[in-house]
Amino acid sequence: MASTSTSSIPLRRSARKASFSSSSPAKNTFQKTLRFSFSSWSSKVICVKSSSSSFKYNEGVVDEEIDKIRRLQNGSDVRGVALEGEKGRTVDLTPPAVEAIAESFGEWVIKALEKERGRPVEDVRVSLGKDPRISGASLSVAVFAGLARAGCLVFDMGLATTPACFMSTLLPPFAYDASIMMTASHLPYTRNGLKFFTKKGGLTSPEVEQICDKAARKYANRLTKVSTMLKSPPKKVDFISAYAKHLREIIKERVNHPVHYDTPLKGFQIIVNAGNGSGGFFTWDVLDKLGADTFGSLHLNPDGMFPNHIPNPEDKTAMALTRAAVLENSADLGIVFDTDVDRSGVVDNKGNPINGDKLIALMSAIVLKEHPGATIVTDARTSMALTRFITDRGGHHCLYRVGYRNVIDKGVQLNEDGIETHLMMETSGHGALKENYFLDDGAYMVVKIIIEMVCMKLSGSDEGIGSLIKDLDEPLESIELRMSIISEPKYAKARGTEAIEVFRSYVEEGQLEGWELDSCGDCWVSEGCLVDSNDSPAAIDAHMYRAKVSNEKNEELGWVHIRQSIHNPNIAVNMQSSVAGGCQQMTRVLRDKFLLPSGMDEILDISQVEKYARIENMG
Repeated sequence: MASTSTSSIPLRRSARKASFSSSSPAKNTFQKTLRFSFSSWSSKVICVKSSSSSFKYNEGVVDEEIDKIRRLQNGSDVRGVALEGEKGRTVDLTPPAVEAIAESFGEWVIKALEKERGRPVEDVRVSLGKDPRISGASLSVAVFAGLARAGCLVFDMGLATTPACFMSTLLPPFAYDASIMMTASHLPYTRNGLKFFTKKGGLTSPEVEQICDKAARKYANRLTKVSTMLKSPPKKVDFISAYAKHLREIIKERVNHPVHYDTPLKGFQIIVNAGNGSGGFFTWDVLDKLGADTFGSLHLNPDGMFPNHIPNPEDKTAMALTRAAVLENSADLGIVFDTDVDRSGVVDNKGNPINGDKLIALMSAIVLKEHPGATIVTDARTSMALTRFITDRGGHHCLYRVGYRNVIDKGVQLNEDGIETHLMMETSGHGALKENYFLDDGAYMVVKIIIEMVCMKLSGSDEGIGSLIKDLDEPLESIELRMSIISEPKYAKARGTEAIEVFRSYVEEGQLEGWELDSCGDCWVSEGCLVDSNDSPAAIDAHMYRAKVSNEKNEELGWVHIRQSIHNPNIAVNMQSSVAGGCQQMTRVLRDKFLLPSGMDEILDISQVEKYARIENMG
């Protein structure tokens, strides 16, 4: 969200093909008039009738209804609970809420186009794609209703990926004015959400905040249920086939195979683990058609309950199953996609998982061969070893705020300032390239890796892509701890911000001896990767700091990164150390010198910190 001043809050108060095509002869699920139920509409009264027969709002209840929508904002996305079944969470992403948000987005798009063109616009075209979540059908109808209410023409892409939604605004003959992807990425099946795109890319946090604010007022001010009908169904389109063809052409052109141009992957076995998300198309519509052997691929059938494992390249089960399949089949490469395919990870031909820092290193090695001396932007949780890896290859490493949108926007800004920046990546697997519209596209990133693998083979190398990162050192220790914020939901963000700022003060005042706020400096990032100090600083969506830590002998111990989560009401603490027992030492200092004396233990659940600090015989 946009940067705002925070009010002080007292701290001491209590492998089967699935059809992506919408043009198939399958039965049309939409009738000429669509009806849907909004049984989850709030039962609370939001208005009372005055003696003059006019309506007067109960301001307290209206504010509560408005806050419900505003809290759905998740940085540059919207996310919430769409289904019952999650302990401690109630359904808040309801059809009425989604309808109001979609309508506000449609109005926002129309207004932006009118401002850009200097005249009224008609027939504004917006596409919608979704992942396989079981709440997608009912929420899709709410999106269609909202967009139609705003005056937009709606196009239903059906099962799709997040990158495909953005590309639908660019690739002819589609070239929609805007697009929405319905997904909650790797989160549980009970969640869902919305991502927004125009031809310029994904919306920023302040833009989504503006849309949600407008939607909140629509939601709260409606005295009756929203429209339950669509006078005409959205037009169904098969965009994913065009997107797959786009990826195939890139591979063919860049490999430029001297013998079999149209099947450059002939002779390669590639395992895909789609995690029952939207990524199965990459197997049959990209790899198979280019000649690859994809026998042994896993969980290709879309299933919104995600029965096998979390669709997430950071998930240990996902990587372990893919590694086993690669080794069992002697495959050349394994691929792991997240649900909506904006992230990916790989496994090399020796069964080595490549995600996190390793994936950033691999992509950096590829990009720096193509663009010597370029800058690589990453989030501030990457290792010092990765910085050395990048600089040893002549590149520059810019550490920046956690959050894929933050990292991508930083790369855009650096290019605008004349600093050649071709790769922006988060340790989570989000990776964007300048050559691909600054879009975080897990499939495109895999395309780059596949091209490199084939070209290595054509040049006579049998080592595989893992050899490109064989000199990347790994930190001896790495840990992530979470501290839940003890607060009502509407106060959680402010309390989290205050806790982070108190941490900053403790470090700056020297109350944590040997701790110093980190900054990379070269890219005009200061104050522990929190803010830009250039002429146009980016808005802050979540507060965070990184501190480098030295021991009593002034020897480097490691670093601590503390930040608000934008997904849940908690604070994440990441640590890395090159010293045995270093992470536990830093955890004990964090507890004894900051959390307890500052009183933060009264607003934060520090049980994970306590448990890790008490572990015996570490180091």
